[in-house]
Amino acid sequence: MLTFISADPANSSTAKHAVLFLHAFPLSAAMWQPQIDALSKAGFTVVAPNAFGIDGSLEKESWSFTDYAHELSKLLDSLKIENATVVGLSMGGYQAFEFYRLYPEKTASLVLSDTRAEADAPEARSTREEFIQAVNSIGAEEAIRRMVPNYFTAATFTTRPELVAQVEDIIRKQPAKVITAAMRAIMMRTDASPLLSTIHCPVLVLAGDDDKATPPETNKSISSRIPGAQFQLLAGAGHISNMEQPEEFNRALLNHIEKVRIK
Repeated sequence: MLTFISADPANSSTAKHAVLFLHAFPLSAAMWQPQIDALSKAGFTVVAPNAFGIDGSLEKESWSFTDYAHELSKLLDSLKIENATVVGLSMGGYQAFEFYRLYPEKTASLVLSDTRAEADAPEARSTREEFIQAVNSIGAEEAIRRMVPNYFTAATFTTRPELVAQVEDIIRKQPAKVITAAMRAIMMRTDASPLLSTIHCPVLVLAGDDDKATPPETNKSISSRIPGAQFQLLAGAGHISNMEQPEEFNRALLNHIEKVRIK
């Protein structure tokens, strides 16, 4: 069973729609707290699960995003939620694609942030394999050393050390085997590029204007291949844009939900 953070002003026994937040690697649902607070205040039912092994979720030694999508569907069913606006950032975006592929009827809309559609090229897989070996050997601190420098703009590392420390603490809590299992799922993900032209729900694509891990052009390419998708840059944000610029991210997200008249 997946652990999750939820907020439910409308009472989950009667709410048919929720906003489903899928977190980045190797973070947890805690990264979404600014969005959970804002959306619950606005009256939306919110569910933010932790991926396998993260913060007490069921551990799986070897899992795929297909496995995770099925588990997300079970979670929504258990909460009596019929459909969701699925919000995925980075790894969460990969998971959102897979959830839509398997459960389009449960996907009311998509918000894809700081992610990519393509599968890994061979050289990227080689780099990820080396990452797995290093984290298995050294532990979560190695994941922090490799990942966190790519998360934020240069200014944030200087002016907001508490935000950087918060992210490091989230990663530090995760066992090495859980981190590497998630990385292997990323390595083995399906290329979502062929899916893009078949997506027919409302879609918003967000990107930090200083995202070096998945540059704005990569995210804009996603939106250009999805019929009717909207694209928005978030100023002063890097890869984990929802934490770095939460107010701008929240405005875009709420505007999307209001436009598609989902509540």
